[in-house]
Amino acid sequence: MSNSREIRRLQAKWQQNTGWPKRLDWIEIEGIRGWVGQRIPFNFPIVAVVGENGSGKSTILQCAASTYQPPANARRSEDSENSKGWFASDFLPKTIWEDVRAGEIKFSVREGERSRIGSVRKPGDRWRGNPERPDRSVNYIDLRRLQPIVARTGYSKLAKDATMEMSASAFDKVKLARLSQIMGRAFGATRMALTDADDKRIVPVFQDRDQTYSGYHAGAGQMTIAEFLRVEPEQHSLLLIDEIETSLHPRAQRRLIRDLAEMCRERDMQIIVTTHSPYVLAELPLEARIYLMQGQSGRHVMTGVSPEFAMTKMDEYPHPECEIYVEDIRSQTLLREILVAHSKGLVERCSMIPFGLASVGRTLGIMVSQNRFPRPSYVFLDGDQSEAPGCTLLPGGDAPERVVFGDLQRFAWGKLRERIGRPYAEVADICTKAMALTDHHDWVKQAASSLTLPGETLWQAMCAEWATTILDTQTAKPIVQIISDLLLAQPTQVSSPTVRLPLFERSADAFEDQVP
Repeated sequence: MSNSREIRRLQAKWQQNTGWPKRLDWIEIEGIRGWVGQRIPFNFPIVAVVGENGSGKSTILQCAASTYQPPANARRSEDSENSKGWFASDFLPKTIWEDVRAGEIKFSVREGERSRIGSVRKPGDRWRGNPERPDRSVNYIDLRRLQPIVARTGYSKLAKDATMEMSASAFDKVKLARLSQIMGRAFGATRMALTDADDKRIVPVFQDRDQTYSGYHAGAGQMTIAEFLRVEPEQHSLLLIDEIETSLHPRAQRRLIRDLAEMCRERDMQIIVTTHSPYVLAELPLEARIYLMQGQSGRHVMTGVSPEFAMTKMDEYPHPECEIYVEDIRSQTLLREILVAHSKGLVERCSMIPFGLASVGRTLGIMVSQNRFPRPSYVFLDGDQSEAPGCTLLPGGDAPERVVFGDLQRFAWGKLRERIGRPYAEVADICTKAMALTDHHDWVKQAASSLTLPGETLWQAMCAEWATTILDTQTAKPIVQIISDLLLAQPTQVSSPTVRLPLFERSADAFEDQVP
């Protein structure tokens, strides 16, 4: 899918390499909660880390928070919420059950034109390296925000004892507009109030149309966004958010990411979030997505994954007999139509999973070649990629769109007109014009729009025609043989029907806000 306007603007500024004078480039975690020195890169101003429970997502946030100390002016201010900062010992305390020894958080930071590598470490009883950490404002929003206000310490008593509102900090027009945009409805006013019963415990108060109500009566999602907006990140700061999507419906998740992207661009901030949501992932470019995979040989850090890949790896339902990894939805459709044309019985026995960047596919291929997957698996790269262990290239020697469009054009578009119900002259003219676009990824979208067809309908018809009339049996045979051999690798298991995952990137336009 095309990223939102906010993400595109953020990408444009990032690619100019003129902002973000303070930047955390990567961290390596050693000897902490099962980490053995894996590097986590942060290749975009907003990065989302996804993985199963216990995969290490929160540990990444905590280690990132521990790499910086507050700026000197914040350390001198007793009133500043950011005056103390975060230490590794805050997140990794010594208890009767565990005591980190030989643990290290190594990091690379950029400050202006200068980059440097540092670490905080615990060789013995105490953490070392804290005074040498670089200065930066860090805001860490953890899961405590999810606790209902009435269940928070002191708030139940506050509801009973408070008799009047003593003071309040009202959201300005900008924050109020952000709250209304993310939640999808207009709020008249919002304020953070203090009562005569306690001058420390803040209670959000909302005005929604003609009703005024407090956080005691507000929904969890509304409270979550209000508390997000209460945080005021500084210029060039680092913002960390654990499980960003919690309590938010898909539209709100998408809007929140777009809101953060705009703030990130304006303030040259860096944001790292954890998530289990395909909607959050689909809003971000490939380089902004990190998946933590628990394999038989340990934890793997994979960048550039697709939402489908991440969701499938976290799905609790049984999988088919083998897993086939392909680059994207277009490659998936092409491979499926090859199998339909040359060995239809294999299709329903395979789970085809788009993985995203070709580099992810090569990493998966190495894992395939080393038998690291618990079930038979294989990787197909697009034809314009180079050979790699555990991988086979799709036919044609080029990107799927170039192969299919080019071959069909040479065959006068075959029977494509019959498959899609459009006149031959219209099909030939529109598809030929689409091929003039520089980016082949746009060909299907452009042609489908002109033919008034859904893109997936046109592409499926083109792949079916190509696989049936152009792809010869000898070229298809090695692909069929690879998958057949995979299915013989273990006995067929009886499993529940596979739940088909929504194609989040492809159908994302259905979630776009409707502008009147």
